[in-house]
Amino acid sequence: MVGTILSATNVGFDGQIIEVECDASRGLPGLQIVGLANKAVDEAKERVRSAIKNSHLEFPSSKVMINLAPANLPKDGAQFDLPIALAILTVSGQVSAKDTADCVFAGELSLDGNLRSIRGAINLAETAKKHGAKKLFIPHQNTAQAALIDGVEIIGVKSLAELFLHLKKEKLIEPVVHKKIKSNAKKSKLTIDDIYGQPIAKRALTIAAAGHHNILFTGPPGTGKTMLARALVDLLPPLSLSEQIQVTKLHSISGEMAADALLSRPFRSPHHTASHISLIGGGRNPVPGEVSLAHLGVLFLDELPEYPRASLEVMRQPLEDREIHVSRASSKVSFPANFMLVATQNPCPCGYYGDDLRECNCSTTQILQYQKKVSGPLLDRIDLVVHVGRVPHDELLKKSNTNIADGFRQQIEDARNIQQKRYGDTTISNASLSSQQIKKQLDLSEDVRNLLAQASQRLSLTTRSYFKVIKVARTIADLENSKDITTRHISEALQYRAANPTI
Repeated sequence: MVGTILSATNVGFDGQIIEVECDASRGLPGLQIVGLANKAVDEAKERVRSAIKNSHLEFPSSKVMINLAPANLPKDGAQFDLPIALAILTVSGQVSAKDTADCVFAGELSLDGNLRSIRGAINLAETAKKHGAKKLFIPHQNTAQAALIDGVEIIGVKSLAELFLHLKKEKLIEPVVHKKIKSNAKKSKLTIDDIYGQPIAKRALTIAAAGHHNILFTGPPGTGKTMLARALVDLLPPLSLSEQIQVTKLHSISGEMAADALLSRPFRSPHHTASHISLIGGGRNPVPGEVSLAHLGVLFLDELPEYPRASLEVMRQPLEDREIHVSRASSKVSFPANFMLVATQNPCPCGYYGDDLRECNCSTTQILQYQKKVSGPLLDRIDLVVHVGRVPHDELLKKSNTNIADGFRQQIEDARNIQQKRYGDTTISNASLSSQQIKKQLDLSEDVRNLLAQASQRLSLTTRSYFKVIKVARTIADLENSKDITTRHISEALQYRAANPTI
């Protein structure tokens, strides 16, 4: 007799059903696992044996063979402990095969038979649903996250003994109610109301949020560049259910969030010493990097020139394609990376080049070398470049009763709704339009075309910059609820391209 239990594993952003097959035959007692399993899976032999014994169940005194199919797919992680134990109990006659039919099992066993949390629970739930499984049995710590997926019954298990009694219908476990979801996401306490002055920077931030545009703030230290970047998350609309699932999947696969669901937009701020692998993702068993963990949220790079050149250059492809492809010898996976890039930059190493109050002590060579750390192709992928100047000190302590954040949020939400109606798709924003979509979706008057032609020649705009001006102008028009793009919208968009950080 061969017992088969269904499980699942994470393969990139998606999942794969794994059949855990068990066969008991004559021979020296022992447990062998085959099917391209890594060290963590191979060590399940000792965990499963102890868990079965300490759960007052019987481990068969025969030669036990476990096969993880498909055999050509690399298996990683300890989530196969529970299905391996159930397969052994099935082939030894302690559990009936019909009790585990149409069910998917995943969980790491401790030596006493209790279940530990696993990563990628929401991905496993989605995989079980696509496969047509009726129930998913996972550790109880992971149920809040898996409950985001409707259409499959989520049952949280505390121990192997508890699951055994449930399958025997002696003590049933209640399934999780899908509406009971808790989030550990911290809401941003910083709003745009906390920032004094900077009306142009705030306007640019509103445009960026409305059209999903990348933005770069330049200026001397202490002018509020970092505060502006951190206030962006507060302006963005809440995530939809499908977006919550995508974001939670990525954080769960990476191992950062195993138990809860992420219900607000992510804000990632990697240190400038981060490697290019940590930014784009990878490893022997590829996991999402910072660009994917910032999916549908904000990736903040503070002091852009301080990042290694190699780390910055790997950003070029995901900024264009909105996804990242990781190729390894044994596998090729893809992760979504539709993030907003918000970066800050000082004008020179000391930070005071062009400052009205302090004199710059950098040489021309030092300034040029500093600014050349960020390549032209990367800057070309940034939609808005804004200079942030100093706010007079006598204005910093003035009390202001003006609440502009609510008005900005409403403008941004209205502009995004206009884009959704125009394109008929919630995943398309002005910033993501291709050149073909611009020609098809956006009608430009003769005056607008002439202004664009003159500006392109005077500012030496690249083809990419040319289309970015149009996309930013379309967002400005949406904020004003204007059907057509006018020369005024183009002129405002051009000022953000002209504010190039180079001297």
